[in-house]
Amino acid sequence: MQPKNLKRLLRALERQGLDVSYNNCIYSVRLVNSPDAPVAEVLLPEGFPVEAKALKQLANLASVRHPSGGCVCRACATPDFHPGDAGVAIGSVVETVDQVIPSAVGSDINCGMRLHVADLTIEEFLAKRDQFVERMKGDYFFGTRDVTMTAHAMRSLFQYGVPGWLDAMLDKPTGSVVKSDLQQLAQESERIFLGGSMDGDWKLAPEELVPDAGLVRDGGLATIGGGNHFVEVQRVDKVENRTLAHAWGVREGQLAFMIHSGSRNVGKYIGGMWRDKAKATWQKGLKYPDSQIFPLSTYSHPELVTSYLQAEATAANYGFINRLLLAELLRLRLREVYKDVEAPLVYDLPHNITLPEGQGWVTRKGACPAHAGQPVIIPGSMGACSYLMVGRGNPAFCNSASHGAGRIHSRFDLNRRGASQSEAELGLTGVDCITLRQERRIEEAPIAYKPIQSVIDVQVETEMVDMVARLSPVLTFKA
Repeated sequence: MQPKNLKRLLRALERQGLDVSYNNCIYSVRLVNSPDAPVAEVLLPEGFPVEAKALKQLANLASVRHPSGGCVCRACATPDFHPGDAGVAIGSVVETVDQVIPSAVGSDINCGMRLHVADLTIEEFLAKRDQFVERMKGDYFFGTRDVTMTAHAMRSLFQYGVPGWLDAMLDKPTGSVVKSDLQQLAQESERIFLGGSMDGDWKLAPEELVPDAGLVRDGGLATIGGGNHFVEVQRVDKVENRTLAHAWGVREGQLAFMIHSGSRNVGKYIGGMWRDKAKATWQKGLKYPDSQIFPLSTYSHPELVTSYLQAEATAANYGFINRLLLAELLRLRLREVYKDVEAPLVYDLPHNITLPEGQGWVTRKGACPAHAGQPVIIPGSMGACSYLMVGRGNPAFCNSASHGAGRIHSRFDLNRRGASQSEAELGLTGVDCITLRQERRIEEAPIAYKPIQSVIDVQVETEMVDMVARLSPVLTFKA
């Protein structure tokens, strides 16, 4: 079945320079003036809005080609597809050959998801909820956290990610980590995508974070960030795949802790720098691409391709540690308030990153890896369920899945309309949102997001992922 008024919609898109067709929940799109570019496919459930701006952004991305050599050989988008602020649609996935595209990742490098579970009942948690929340507000909002590190630990963090940081901490623990179970953290690194370690270079990190000696007090570490980032307490409501859930330590009735954050100012620093570098290397006298998306080619600048990937990896290592420390602060407070709570890690995975896959590299922007057998974490809004899935490794979608439900209303629209809408109209009835900024509660209201169940169902039907467990929100921390 096709969406209503499809012909009128397709004609309108054609007037904007897009060749678009629709079949069985998949929109196929390409720029009319780029017949050599691959056709990009967008998986959208029937009835979901189709935004011309997002389609144009994806078609632009699919047509990126470096004049010295290098192209996109495949492009697609997951159902949380919506326009991006920097010219690249959220939910985009591209496979490139002989080129990388720094702006396809942007500045939120290794933004991703982390999930822990704990053998606490909802009743046990709520009995001391206020005490727990006040301690977490101090850590997340008021700066009472102590993530002081030695200069050596910071360099190891950027260079090697989780294993390098752990080695440095085992030698000389600092800050609140002195209370952590470092052996537990070491064992859990196996449950982090790529072991939480990429090939970074500390010399590419912001200079003030890598001094020659002394202690570093980085105000960005163990911070949630703005926008749709969060830390959420959840309850495991339903287990669908008991075999996998058991192997991953997940059971019905447990409490869960989901974290969505990335590389913060480090990613902003590196992402912005390399967008500018890619533009600066464009051949003099050659017309800039209409999309203003500038790739780096292995033919003309192989050393810059290598340097960019290492710089991205440097920020990615910081992102892994940022999520780890956000979780570790929470786990330490759990142990203070609820005593003997282990809260093991289920999985940690990125959704803004470039990885060597396929014929060259796969870049995911607001989409996560979903290789066969790999855990996949797909959050809903703070008023809707989230899902623990398992990847199916679908090559038609570059072994990817969505990183959430996807926005349907902008933050500007929500702030403009929010004052005149009731809690019920915004979907905020019963939502326990812990924030110091009430406008954040409106911007991130459940009405801002697409229905998560439809997003999950269409990906299951398309054999991108399978269901493992469903988790319902209890309370959400929003910075």
